[in-house]
Amino acid sequence: MRVVAIEEHFTAPELVKRIDPAVASRRGYRPRNPPKNKPNPLTFLPEIGETRLRLMDEAGITVQVLSSTGPGPDLLPGADGVKLAREMNDYLAAAVARKPDRFAGFASLPMASPDACADELRRAVKELHFPGALINGTTDGRFLDDPSYDGLLAAAVELDVPIYIHPHLAPEAVRQAYYAGLPGGAGRSLESASWGWHQETAIHVLRMVFAGTLDKHRKLKLIIGHMGEMLPVMLRRVDESSANDVDHLSRPPSQAILEQVWITTSGIFSEPPFLAALTTFGIDRIMFSVDYPYAPNSMGREFLDTISLAPADMAKLTHKTADALLKLKVK
Repeated sequence: MRVVAIEEHFTAPELVKRIDPAVASRRGYRPRNPPKNKPNPLTFLPEIGETRLRLMDEAGITVQVLSSTGPGPDLLPGADGVKLAREMNDYLAAAVARKPDRFAGFASLPMASPDACADELRRAVKELHFPGALINGTTDGRFLDDPSYDGLLAAAVELDVPIYIHPHLAPEAVRQAYYAGLPGGAGRSLESASWGWHQETAIHVLRMVFAGTLDKHRKLKLIIGHMGEMLPVMLRRVDESSANDVDHLSRPPSQAILEQVWITTSGIFSEPPFLAALTTFGIDRIMFSVDYPYAPNSMGREFLDTISLAPADMAKLTHKTADALLKLKVK
């Protein structure tokens, strides 16, 4: 069975080291505590070759769609960010070219320079043959509903490629208010993978709905991970709670989301959230992902082996929807 995983990460240390560590630290990046008695996933990030392919083969994963994990070019304003995004994309394109049947790539964009994002997306799609772009949360506190990103969103529509909104930490003021003052590593955990990342991504999508951004760009395609970043269990609540106060939208919020957002399984490998996603978004809007190397491929395989789906629906989950949305080449 063909299996495509579309939120899979890499880094290019020689390029990332150009970013001032102080800049990365101000955005919230800091050393991770390695897992106890397990391999450190960060050691796998730079490698796009034999080890990655072996682990894919062991889990029966045919294709990884690669994206740069942070820190990245979104941290650098002006020409430096534009240059780093371009070089990061060229680096990824070269890696994909070595194994085009096993890898594809999402573009990195110079998000601190909104006017340059559309041009780099066009180059990445038309010249490097990338199937879309991935952004890491907010940039300088701006979400994609900010008018400065209208050109980027219009370009994504023009090119008919999706934008993957990946989680990131909340801006510093929010993190201090919500997550500071907790013992040990609790604050770090809560502001990131335990909760904060997913809340931030859900808010990102909801802002794009309530700002009218999805109405303005009706053909824009978005992808979010982690079984829908908690949105599946909140869609009806959002509709009901906003009905008396929001009258400038052409559709109920849930309709806008269900028409323009696809979700992936990345990092969430249990049945209850999958069932919530399935009953709200439907099988045509859910795609398989692992979140490698932050999650091991083996967990993704165990999840696929555990859930019960009709063969046609399993094919949609594992590859057909991703192949169509990303226009992946299939031999």
